[in-house]
Amino acid sequence: MGPIDQSEALHRRARAFIEASLLAGGAAPSGEGRAAAALPPHRPRAPQGERAALPEAFDELAVALARHQAAQCAPVARLFRARGADAAAMERADQIPAVPCDVFRFARVASHPPEADERVFRTSGTSLGAASRGEHPFRTTATYELAALAWGERLLWPDGARLRVIVLAPPLDEVPDSSLGFMIDRFAARLSGPASWHVRGGELDADGFARACAEARAAREPAIVLGTSFAFVHLLEAALPGGATLLPAGSRVMQTGGYKGRSREVPADELRAAISRSLGVPPAHVVGEYGMTELSSQLYEGTLAAALGWPGSSAPGLYLAPPWTRVIAVNPETLAPLPAGETGLARIVDLANVDSAVAIQTADRVRVTEEGVELLGRASGAPPRGCSIAIDQMLGGGP
Repeated sequence: MGPIDQSEALHRRARAFIEASLLAGGAAPSGEGRAAAALPPHRPRAPQGERAALPEAFDELAVALARHQAAQCAPVARLFRARGADAAAMERADQIPAVPCDVFRFARVASHPPEADERVFRTSGTSLGAASRGEHPFRTTATYELAALAWGERLLWPDGARLRVIVLAPPLDEVPDSSLGFMIDRFAARLSGPASWHVRGGELDADGFARACAEARAAREPAIVLGTSFAFVHLLEAALPGGATLLPAGSRVMQTGGYKGRSREVPADELRAAISRSLGVPPAHVVGEYGMTELSSQLYEGTLAAALGWPGSSAPGLYLAPPWTRVIAVNPETLAPLPAGETGLARIVDLANVDSAVAIQTADRVRVTEEGVELLGRASGAPPRGCSIAIDQMLGGGP
């Protein structure tokens, strides 16, 4: 079996795992958010009294992905050799060396050749400039789409509501290499109602956003507003008439992203409260999203799902990971796992990352407990020492 056929077989296994892990009563690997057991009423369930079985163990699939990636991707292979990691002997996901996010800026992290790329997602380059944008090549987006839609549905519209889509981000045709743009485009297609985008040519169309809100009110149809944190800041500063952006009952918001390269920051709790007031939605209906170009899966706050009666944390600031990922905190110096509740850097194993790196090492500070993942901001300054060493090893400069 050639590398492409191997990749396709692994994608099928990853998609089967994702689908099975979402069934009611399905067993889930440790380390995920507590919303994993909740299933929206409009999704199929396992028969009463039966448990949905996973097609294979989380660790088994993670190791299979790591072996494929080490065999087909030179930077991953170099990291394994530098760490003395024997892919053939691995049995657990925590044995897989994690690829630092910064490596995606310096090397092609892919198990397939460029001519097989279906799509390449690129980082924004806001903090280091366009020339330093990281790239995440995809041979197929089928697994990415399944993962994004499955967890988005679970935590953004678990009630199966018919929602209008109002977007505070550029449309996909303007940013075809944006993973966020791609995800939002797929959300809009899945929800299938009226959809509008209000950031074009780098400019916020606040008046157009207000018109979309007025149309939702006139139709008495709830909406989901999807946007970046900074776009919401600009919207809140726009000189719009009072009440112009109020939305019907049942509306909700997804806001994502930080302020890299921006001069102004707004604390998360202040931004949530301001969005709630401006759009007329309960604070619990303002849901934070955590994702990155280097991953294929996303984490969300569980506030909306909890408010609608589904299991999960109702505390803002706690993010729930899907059951096909594992998030732990590691020591910034050694990258060794830390006990639950201690602060460290997020290491994420993402089974939807089939053709790149199944284990990703971020520079984001987190605290992980049974309740979820608390985001504490990026590590300041240069990459933490452990990440820096790993980058050097992958690029061939380290022992």
